[in-house]
Amino acid sequence: MSALKTPATLPPAGPELLVALDIDGTLLGHDQSLSDGVRDAVADLRDAGAHVVLSTGRSLSAVTPVLEELGLERGWAVCSNGAVCLRLDPALEGGYEISDVVTFDPEPALRLLREELPDGRFAVEDLGKGFKVSEPFPMGELSGEVQVVDFDELCSAPASRVTVRAPHLSAEDFHALVARVGLHGVSYAVGWTAWLDLAPDGVTKASALEMLRERLGVDAGATVAMGDGRNDVEMLQWAAYGVAMGGADEVTVAAADALTATVEEDGAVPVLRGLLP
Repeated sequence: MSALKTPATLPPAGPELLVALDIDGTLLGHDQSLSDGVRDAVADLRDAGAHVVLSTGRSLSAVTPVLEELGLERGWAVCSNGAVCLRLDPALEGGYEISDVVTFDPEPALRLLREELPDGRFAVEDLGKGFKVSEPFPMGELSGEVQVVDFDELCSAPASRVTVRAPHLSAEDFHALVARVGLHGVSYAVGWTAWLDLAPDGVTKASALEMLRERLGVDAGATVAMGDGRNDVEMLQWAAYGVAMGGADEVTVAAADALTATVEEDGAVPVLRGLLP
């Protein structure tokens, strides 16, 4: 782990640089606040021509308000831990189009997990709309339209993301659960202690970002990523310069090249400003 110093090998902010940013716990505080310092630093990177890509476990409907608040109108965004990518353009209806989607059959994983967590709550992303859920989630935890359906209906259609909520479990409990049931054909990421997100096998924030990097013609050595959670590990390892937020767990910190301050301390700001010419 190095001190927080921007590598000299990175190009200055401009079209040759790709900057991938997690949202919750990185740009936004845990109370969903966005500081002026973070907003201004993102805007300056954007205005310098860098490819600023929000890369998050959030669903499409939960990403678009953050894009708007940050003034990111053009470019790309990675949603649902890499399963969904958006192309941003103010000329498009709604300001974006879904450019890439990867789905999987959620039924085997859902049925295995329900056996282990009979009191768990399950949600399947209804792309572009919201979620279908096995029973209501607490107000505000899921974005978009939330529809309660039979469990069999949850299992019936290809999904880009499945969320399991079990507040009594810790992140370690979720990792042990996944190992115990031997999930196959999906990848997973534990976000908050109450959440387990399932994505198609091999799909991560990193896999989506690598696709976008090649599409944009950005050199592999001109990539930066910043995040705070286990679903950021592959992204931090993928980037030429990966920065973990203060407060991240030891696995996430170990995947990064540097460690900055916490989100409450605007830890993203010195990293973003360090990329400016």
